[in-house]
Amino acid sequence: MAILNILTIPDERLRRKARPVTNIQAVQPFIDDLIETLYSTGKGIGIAATQVGNPHAIMVIDLSETRDQAVVFINPEIVEQVGEYEGVEGCLSIPGYRTRVTRYKQVKVSALDRKGEPFEVETDEFLAIVLQHEIDHLNGIVFTDHLSELKQKIALKKVKKWAEKVV
Repeated sequence: MAILNILTIPDERLRRKARPVTNIQAVQPFIDDLIETLYSTGKGIGIAATQVGNPHAIMVIDLSETRDQAVVFINPEIVEQVGEYEGVEGCLSIPGYRTRVTRYKQVKVSALDRKGEPFEVETDEFLAIVLQHEIDHLNGIVFTDHLSELKQKIALKKVKKWAEKVV
């Protein structure tokens, strides 16, 4: 397994739309790497394949305290959405920046699990936000796209400042 490099804005690869997975077995090693990458952040709760430059429609979410209950979503899509909810979001691809974003309050997501078996998740509020956030990544959208131009510029400045500290 390997820890993959997480892309940050304004990297154009974050704008690429993921393509569906057609061979579940072929992506198993990558899924292991994606899970390890998520856990290596120490704080991330979700990550999409496109955030590490991989073109497949795969995302991993783990909301557990123990950080050992990763749920793999292959080819996820929102099939129902209801209401409106505003919550604070952050992103591994936009380090050091958090802000309020309006999303659907409830969603139903269909996907394949790691074994290729179909499943659905129907949820609200926090998990609904996480699901929408990661599915957005698979569609080439980052959460700042939901913000005003001014807030987008602020996010980019924060990332640049963060990058200067890391280098």
